[in-house]
Amino acid sequence: MRIILIEDQPELAHWLSRALTASGYVVDTIGDGIDADNALQTVAYDLAILDMNLPRMDGASILQRLRARHQTLPVLVLTARGEVSDKVKGLEMGADDYLVKPFELDELEARMRALLRRHQGHEHTWLQCGELRYNKQEQFFELGGKLLQLTRREHAVLDVLIRRKGQPLNRERLFNQVFTLDDDANPEAIEVYIHRLRKKLDGSNVSITTLRGLGYLLEQRDGA
Repeated sequence: MRIILIEDQPELAHWLSRALTASGYVVDTIGDGIDADNALQTVAYDLAILDMNLPRMDGASILQRLRARHQTLPVLVLTARGEVSDKVKGLEMGADDYLVKPFELDELEARMRALLRRHQGHEHTWLQCGELRYNKQEQFFELGGKLLQLTRREHAVLDVLIRRKGQPLNRERLFNQVFTLDDDANPEAIEVYIHRLRKKLDGSNVSITTLRGLGYLLEQRDGA
């Protein structure tokens, strides 16, 4: 899951980015309103966490421009403005939820999961491809009924692939879903994680296939 965190308080942004990364999210942190608006137009995010007080372009303008472009990205407003009128205004402008600072991390993550479930229309907790199962709510994989041990990057790559099971995903798009804007990496790094995942899936009825010119495909093997 790739998240954009739009927050101009450096300490809060750093702490929250680390916490969400530890929870398995890929997080881009941006503290400038115009830069955030540009990123929202060019990067495919799963959710936005938006502060309202930002330099160069405020959160209200970002939200209005996002909805004017007919982008349905779920937006969680995170702000110090706690008056009922502020909440009503934010929701009417197109925010999906509203959390007032200071806040508890557990509540923030619970609200994020709820927004992601609603947005993606997930009626079920599990995704499955052959012997591989993924619990979307708790964010863990099982292979053959046993917990599959993965590094954070391996988990992120397999998360993207199982959500697109049966559909090829090219290397550049997979890279953009796994690495943040600040990561010192290039698309070739994806090949390392694909190789590691193939070794961990070896012996099961699930494979990651490379389709020339199309990308990587997670699928159940024939006859399984």
